[in-house]
Amino acid sequence: MLAPLLEPGMTVHLRGDLGAGKTTLVRGVLRGLGYEGRVKSPTFTLLEPYNFSRLYLYHFDFYRFLDPQELEETGFREYFNPQSVCLIEWPEKAPDLPPADLDFELHAIDQGRSMAITAHTEAGRRCLDKLKN
Repeated sequence: MLAPLLEPGMTVHLRGDLGAGKTTLVRGVLRGLGYEGRVKSPTFTLLEPYNFSRLYLYHFDFYRFLDPQELEETGFREYFNPQSVCLIEWPEKAPDLPPADLDFELHAIDQGRSMAITAHTEAGRRCLDKLKN
């Protein structure tokens, strides 16, 4: 289970086509942390904050970004700090994001999903090693 392995300061990129399961993965993380409320996609709001557990968790969706400068214009950069975990859908739409600790690549296949996880930092490697065990 991913949720208890997340550490403050982590950035997680969620990649995949529409319907691949990115928001569903975030919903699972939130449920794993004990969140019982509604989990909606931030496609139109761009950000859904969750400050209910040991983590300040922020769920971003940059699908609607048209210009790479939009990240600066939104003021979202302040959310990327040592106290927060940021889960980001469509990170390729905001190329100046902080580097990902973990990168999830999701694909819808037949009646299911496939997922590849890559760790890019020491915190990401610790998390991925624990997931494998």
